[in-house]
Amino acid sequence: MAVPDFQSLMLPLLRLAGDGMDHTFKDAVEAIAIEFSLTPEERNELLPSSSRTTLFYNRLAWAKTHMTMAGLLQAPRRGVFCITQRGRELLVSQLARIDMKTLQQFPEYERARRGDVSASVEPAMPVVAFNELTPEESIERAHLSLRKDLARELLESIMQCSPAFFELLIIKLMIKMGYGGSREEAGKAVGRSGDGGIDGIINEDRLGLDAIYLQAKRWEGVVGRPEIMKFVGALAGQRATKGVFITTSWFTQDAKDYALSSQYKVVLIDGERLADLMIEHDLGVSVAATYQLKRIDSDFFSEE
Repeated sequence: MAVPDFQSLMLPLLRLAGDGMDHTFKDAVEAIAIEFSLTPEERNELLPSSSRTTLFYNRLAWAKTHMTMAGLLQAPRRGVFCITQRGRELLVSQLARIDMKTLQQFPEYERARRGDVSASVEPAMPVVAFNELTPEESIERAHLSLRKDLARELLESIMQCSPAFFELLIIKLMIKMGYGGSREEAGKAVGRSGDGGIDGIINEDRLGLDAIYLQAKRWEGVVGRPEIMKFVGALAGQRATKGVFITTSWFTQDAKDYALSSQYKVVLIDGERLADLMIEHDLGVSVAATYQLKRIDSDFFSEE
């Protein structure tokens, strides 16, 4: 059979989550591919515009996104999803199919599709119906949506890796951002876990005139003030003045306030900012497709 459209994948995905357990998206891809008896060729069919993303993965991801917008699925922690009470109630109704029309009964879904700021914790674009957008605005909104989905996938992938891999990832990111000088120098900075609260050290410049001390926390829970205080204490123990604390989760306001008031220069990078930096500096991601938007060159047609 052909790869099902993303709306046809909604009900099977909700049924999978109906066991009340936490599921990774990778496991969901495998389970639902088996349910639909997809052949290896169908599983590996790529998007027309991509050399990396499969059609089935993309469609299942959109099914999950739409049902999350409708409040049928939720992410209890990074890297997993599970069913909500609303999702259970919808399953009990024994619907033969779930699609976008089904989801429209939930106000949150309609607000999310319009980009209403009240539909999400994250700030969104002003409320504008899609049919009121210009083609350029529609493209921009789609791009922002895809970027947010990519950021979520990045954090989910990081959470499935080892703490040692995460520390190495942070070193690579710092190099991409212009710190450290070279991979060889950065390699010497890896492997310091548990060394007084310091996970890595990297040169601020190629000459090594100053050093930046790193702390990498691959956490699911919030990072509070005590952890930042420990990091500042570690900096003092090393007679260091600059540090970067990076986590896959987020910081409490108290933690942020303490970092700002510290006599040391401490930069806090949460999961959202980490994913943005990885996308910006092409770490762990690659270009799937490039589209050029062209306009009339009015100078070409000028006869003056």
